[in-house]
Amino acid sequence: MSTSKVEEKLFQNRYKIDSGRPHIAIKNQSVCADQCKTQQCLTCCPAGCYTAEGGGQILLTTDGCLECGTCRVICTEHRNVAWEYPRGGYGILFKFG
Repeated sequence: MSTSKVEEKLFQNRYKIDSGRPHIAIKNQSVCADQCKTQQCLTCCPAGCYTAEGGGQILLTTDGCLECGTCRVICTEHRNVAWEYPRGGYGILFKFG
């Protein structure tokens, strides 16, 4: 029985980046740094789009986003994520579905 890592499966997907028009944004960085104690977006995003910066700041890179909406759901306490689907023809192109 062969096994493969999630990263290997994700690598097979393709992404069409809509330059200059990200479909996800952090509304207010100070909310992430000052009010959000758990910063769950860092651990819950399956694509790893969120990374920690100094001073509690969160860096969001939408390239490679799986469009699952996890960040939108996980941030319900602060409602600090602006999320919408990418424009038609952009975003993730799943190889297996």
